[in-house]
Amino acid sequence: MTNSVAGGEILMELCAIDMSFTGASGERLNVLDEVNLQLREGEIVALLGRSGSGKSTMLRLIAGLLAPTSGEVRYRGQPLRATNPGAALVFQSFALMPWLSVQDNVELGLAARGIAPAERRQRALQAIDRIGLDGFESAYPKELSGGMRQRVGFARALVLEPDLLLMDEPFSALDVLTAENLRTELVNLWATEDFPTKCVCIVTHNIEEAVQLADRVVVLGSNPGRIIAEVVVEQPRPRNRRAPAFVAMVDQIYGLLTGRDTETVAAPQDTATPFAVPLPDASVGGIAGLLELVQGNSGRADLPVIADELNFELDDLMPLVDAAALLGFLLVDSGDVILTNVGSNFTHADIQASKRIFAQQARQRAPLVRTVCSALIGSGNQSVRADFILDLLQRGFSDDDARRQLELAIEWGRYAELYDYDTDSGRITADPAADLQPA
Repeated sequence: MTNSVAGGEILMELCAIDMSFTGASGERLNVLDEVNLQLREGEIVALLGRSGSGKSTMLRLIAGLLAPTSGEVRYRGQPLRATNPGAALVFQSFALMPWLSVQDNVELGLAARGIAPAERRQRALQAIDRIGLDGFESAYPKELSGGMRQRVGFARALVLEPDLLLMDEPFSALDVLTAENLRTELVNLWATEDFPTKCVCIVTHNIEEAVQLADRVVVLGSNPGRIIAEVVVEQPRPRNRRAPAFVAMVDQIYGLLTGRDTETVAAPQDTATPFAVPLPDASVGGIAGLLELVQGNSGRADLPVIADELNFELDDLMPLVDAAALLGFLLVDSGDVILTNVGSNFTHADIQASKRIFAQQARQRAPLVRTVCSALIGSGNQSVRADFILDLLQRGFSDDDARRQLELAIEWGRYAELYDYDTDSGRITADPAADLQPA
């Protein structure tokens, strides 16, 4: 199938979509902000972003499993008011019925549509053969490898002959070689004349996967999710990951993701709140390890190269980069990270000196750590209940995110010897050696 990004018929439109949910404490959690997107016949589109970018929410809006808070979702020009009749989903978790055989799993959607048994059987067998599982019709999911189970998921979607094949991180639960094999087979199927779907939309956080598969990569920013760029991939398939054009496009997209999202945390003001600049989900050890890698590369490193060397993906690497940038240890320049003087000092310091540097940077640049220190100063006995901080956080985060923010603040503060946390009493207490007077 040829690339027809520019001229293909519009199958789906997301028009001025805002999406928010109500948290456990009644707060509004904004997931998507002013999203506009078109999906056209003849293209594979990748929705690329890290956690918090709303990419899976967008896929569920397209599938008709969610309704937007505001804006409109359209399928073939008509407002979508229920489940999308022209879409089929492939899930990360396979989502097979363990008590049903391969063939019965593939027939499920057809049965739900009222297709007669004889036709169901014929179409299911054709789909099973198409994805390379001929001979396993009577097998059960427990007898299959992860890759084979995902093939069943593909067959169950393709047997419906949908206009839109929607895939939510379909390869992330598989080992590297199996995932690569299935990506290649998807591209080969897409190239056949009788491929039964007109458009593929895949959610991923793997930049190389997006560039390998897609005709168009929609790059999403986070918190709330929004489209920050659309990159058209004009390279012919199959694509060589080592080709200069491929590497350049991966670098370009890394730059888009890091350059825009880390700007918001690179130099927070003294008045920045823990809601505006949350703590990235990164351990102190992980931050230190990243800085050592950059230091070992003469103080400047290419993010795609680091990710490739460590077998990291975007969601693994970016919180570490965000945390190091927030603390002033790194600068981000497109797809490169550059060690600052304070980052170099931290990397070369002994353990006690590194703790002092971390303490100073965290108090100055991490709003939640600064908030905890301020609460301790104002308490009189330099001790506060952790639940007090948690309650404040739940006013702007979901329950799970609020708890994770508190855990990170405690870990960072403990390392810096600013304060400690007692599990039995549930209290955060200033470290006796810490000078918690206003910085």
